[in-house]
Amino acid sequence: MHNQNLSAAEALTKLKEGNQRYLEAVANPGDISPRIRQYTCENGQSPYAIVVTCSDSRVIPEGIFSAGIGELFVIRVAGNVMDNHQLGSVEYAADHLGTKLVVVLGHSNCGAVGAAVTSDPAGYVKYITDEIRKAIGDEKDEAKACCLNVQRSVSVIKESLSEMVESGNLTVCGAVYQIDSGKVEFLD
Repeated sequence: MHNQNLSAAEALTKLKEGNQRYLEAVANPGDISPRIRQYTCENGQSPYAIVVTCSDSRVIPEGIFSAGIGELFVIRVAGNVMDNHQLGSVEYAADHLGTKLVVVLGHSNCGAVGAAVTSDPAGYVKYITDEIRKAIGDEKDEAKACCLNVQRSVSVIKESLSEMVESGNLTVCGAVYQIDSGKVEFLD
């Protein structure tokens, strides 16, 4: 079944290998069988990685990393920004489920990053673009802004959950998914 409590390095290798399979696949090879559904129902979940990513419908972590049921603990929010809700979700997966790797996964052509770079939205979207602006400053290149935004979320997690990071129980890294090619580029 699932490998419980993989090290952060083992989990990162598994993500990279899964992304390589995804680049060549026409269907998701992750296990979504009735057997794994029943197993995780009876035995709980043991995700090997926490993925904080954007809500964009083109960014599907289980597909991108060739993962199945119970393998990834996915937290989605537009612009992959961090607030107390996302931090609480990361903390839960790390502390209660034993997951040792967090990947903040930004992506090319991100509407939230684009909005932060080119406009000043109103309403609740402004909360998201304001967070992204804290990360990107005056950067106008959307690809660079995406990386800066990912790096800020990585920093927020590392600072907020510093005790877990410093004790070696949690590793946090950033990555960017290229929507056109499907390739994930790890920043760390």
